[in-house]
Amino acid sequence: MTPTSLSSTTTPDPLQHRSDKDLTDDIVARLGSVLLGKEAQIRLALACLLARGHLLIEDLPGMGKTLLSHALSKTLGLGYKRVQFTSDVLPGDIIGASVFDRDAASFRFVPGPVFTQVLLADEINRATPKSQSALLEAMEEGQVTVDGETHDLPKPFFVIATQNPSTQTGTFALPESQLDRFLMRIRIGYPEPDAERELLRGGDRRRSLADVAAVLSVERLLQLQTRVDEIKVSEALIDYVQRLVAYTRHDSEFAYGLSPRGALALLQSARAWALLHGRSHVVPEDVQAVLTSVVEHRLRDAADFSGHGGGALAQKLLASVNVVA
Repeated sequence: MTPTSLSSTTTPDPLQHRSDKDLTDDIVARLGSVLLGKEAQIRLALACLLARGHLLIEDLPGMGKTLLSHALSKTLGLGYKRVQFTSDVLPGDIIGASVFDRDAASFRFVPGPVFTQVLLADEINRATPKSQSALLEAMEEGQVTVDGETHDLPKPFFVIATQNPSTQTGTFALPESQLDRFLMRIRIGYPEPDAERELLRGGDRRRSLADVAAVLSVERLLQLQTRVDEIKVSEALIDYVQRLVAYTRHDSEFAYGLSPRGALALLQSARAWALLHGRSHVVPEDVQAVLTSVVEHRLRDAADFSGHGGGALAQKLLASVNVVA
């Protein structure tokens, strides 16, 4: 086993003693200066990272998907690599491969771009299913296996994958097994008029990336991820989550229900959302805030198996399941 470590270029924030909420609010504000008018999406992306998940961003080209991922890695002082997925990308182009070293007369492993802390898998659904699946072990286990040898990935390891709408040409739909590895799926959406006007006045926001400074050390980020695990969940809150999950399994509009993995994803995401808002315990509003992003890519409408009805089903869940039994 050959573990890989990355040294962070973070300049530690002199105010590392700040509360978790103050620190995360600062991160959101700094990201908001790059991606204008998208605080909700920024908070969801940060919550996804703190919950040790992976993020799928689905939207039209040019909406700021790549900008968000790059700004997030710089603000958190994390190593960052980008892979442009196309139809000719091979699994070895992502995870690496064994090559023959003539001097040593033996094979050695050459790591691929997956060996980083933040990996942007850009336009992942333009690659073939075989290349898409190369990320499965990395996302689930935090490691890759090549020629029977296992190689650990850095910590934290966060995949941000972007995909164009499946209605566009040249795309390969992600299979359910791959979608399920993403804790959340979000959309950036068009900017509000005021934010777009500021964007038009100020020009390309990518230029401002050079001014983005790291806010915290990798050690502090790992501490925040541990704190998420410590957020308390009451029995009544678990009852609410179980009712939400049961509704998806028994209502005829749902082609199939949420899996236990989906239920755990919802609860862990709600924990991260609670931490972002300075709470030591989860409240129903935390579950409701993250529910759509966590479940819509895991749901299918029984009348439309194309996968485009997940958002409507998530809204039905919120409207139909009472917080109190």
